[in-house]
Amino acid sequence: MSNTPFNFYEAFSRNIGWITEQEQKTLRAKRVAIAGLGGVGGNYLITLTRLGIGNFNISDMDTFELANFNRQAGANINHLNRSKVEVMQEMALDINSELEFNTFPEGINQNNVDSFLDKVDLYVDGLDFFAIDARRHVFQMCAEKNIPAITAAPIGMGCSLLCFMPGKMTFEEYFRWEGQSEIEQLLRFLQGLSPTGLQMSYLVDNTRFNLENHIAPSTPMACDLCAGMVGTYTLKILLNRGNVVTAPKSMHFDAYKNKFLTTWRPWGNNNPLQKLGLMMIRKKNK
Repeated sequence: MSNTPFNFYEAFSRNIGWITEQEQKTLRAKRVAIAGLGGVGGNYLITLTRLGIGNFNISDMDTFELANFNRQAGANINHLNRSKVEVMQEMALDINSELEFNTFPEGINQNNVDSFLDKVDLYVDGLDFFAIDARRHVFQMCAEKNIPAITAAPIGMGCSLLCFMPGKMTFEEYFRWEGQSEIEQLLRFLQGLSPTGLQMSYLVDNTRFNLENHIAPSTPMACDLCAGMVGTYTLKILLNRGNVVTAPKSMHFDAYKNKFLTTWRPWGNNNPLQKLGLMMIRKKNK
């Protein structure tokens, strides 16, 4: 173990140039909430720690298992069966020993979502794709508290990103989940995240994708791409600089297809193009 004392400004000095020294101080004082510390959420925590964010609220009720090894930052032999919250907190503190954490190892629900988002400057969605109830609660509370919120989906070998800012279109206004069954909410989530379905052309085993049975494949590349895009948008939002693309616009970069698309869907999933896309994926999912 090194005896070298930790120094925040030396540790993150290579950020300077792309951000100013004053901006680094600003980021150090910010608090980011991350729900879910798996495929994307764990990567978000590490990326944002290295960016110099100084305070986090983190949540995950799960432990690490072998099926996490293909994509999750904290998944290794030494961490098997350990709490994701504990492991990821340790990993982040090994980078910045001065970090301040509020932890929610019980997951996010109606009873604690208000505390989870208390004094938070930004919410970053790392919840499992199928965590419908928790996702609905946290995005609804973000809208009520005027907290910027980002969701990025590791789809195929790419990343689809949506940003919900105070005073603009909300998560519910975009995805239109209210009153829908669980399977319909999942279909609407997928269609809203990926309006053009870039990834579907190279899915080689359809049996590994079944929304009703909560089955979906993943890649480490997609999770890493999400962390890069989320880290960049975190910087832009918290420092109030750069163009922030907000819903009903979304961005989808697919490295396998060599494509980057920005889509615009007024009325979200009530848009005629979205309704057509939903009809098609409903048929495929039967």
